[in-house]
Amino acid sequence: MVKIRDIELGEFPLLLAPMEDVSDPPFRALCKKHGADLMYTEFISSEGLIRDAIKSRQKLDIFDYEKPIGIQIFGGDEEAMAMSARIVDATQPDLLDINFGCPVKKVVCKGAGAGVLKDVDLMVRLTKACIDSTSLPVTVKTRLGWDDSMINIMEVAERLQDIGVAALTIHGRTRAQMYKGEADWSYIAEVKNNPRIHIPIFGNGDIDSPEKALEYRNRYGVDGIMIGRAAIGYPWIFREVKHFFETGEHLAAPSIQERVQAARDHLEMSIKWKGERLGINEMKRHYTNYFKGIAHFKDYRTKLVTAFDLNEVMDILNYVEANEGEFFFA
Repeated sequence: MVKIRDIELGEFPLLLAPMEDVSDPPFRALCKKHGADLMYTEFISSEGLIRDAIKSRQKLDIFDYEKPIGIQIFGGDEEAMAMSARIVDATQPDLLDINFGCPVKKVVCKGAGAGVLKDVDLMVRLTKACIDSTSLPVTVKTRLGWDDSMINIMEVAERLQDIGVAALTIHGRTRAQMYKGEADWSYIAEVKNNPRIHIPIFGNGDIDSPEKALEYRNRYGVDGIMIGRAAIGYPWIFREVKHFFETGEHLAAPSIQERVQAARDHLEMSIKWKGERLGINEMKRHYTNYFKGIAHFKDYRTKLVTAFDLNEVMDILNYVEANEGEFFFA
């Protein structure tokens, strides 16, 4: 049984990665339905929380059916991180996660996210400030290092564990790699196999199929796997991985009807949470993924992403569902 403090996650948990502009409550609800064991909010700026920025505060929204769930924050200032940890504590998630892995320039330039990888002492201070300001378990998501000449994940893991971090998720790339090239899980395995390390170690990067999930579980010995981009528009990845683990067989791919229903549920939840205009607009980024690989669907995908009226969107989805025989998987 994998545990983060008292949070039981099963024998080999599958985690949903925190993804900016993706991992909102509607998306998380679908991933939870299809088997995600632990989920995280989109990352939240500590400065934004302190300024009471509306967008940052809205990202604190969590619901009982999502549990266990972690709220993820980022920042480069100890006092701001400590204050944010206290705000998160009051929201009562199951854990607080710190992002030291985001490679995006606007985050790194503020000395946050993966920018902290160049200063392990600062990483330790920022993490300690959070641990001292909350009763929640504090976990960290990070990368191997800044670049190939500065892979310091072994030092990072030991020092973070020593100050009380309850679990560590490692993305198998450096900041310099961004999301390019292959993730190198050998360093993740090195951390997991370090006799000094006793906290759960989760691996992240390039898991996009049940076969790869099983291969990486067996080869690298991690305590669980975090899935990110492969879940966008395909929340079924979690149930498919679990089924493959148990049986060695593939579940049937979701039908056209299942895809339509998922898109419809996602849209309805988005509207309920964000309002009709924003809910319709932000849903457009998901349609391509929900209907990926389906022949004869291009015109309908175009209609979905150009529609601004809820009735129009629903009419398109209803037509596709009622006429699924027109479409097939290429």
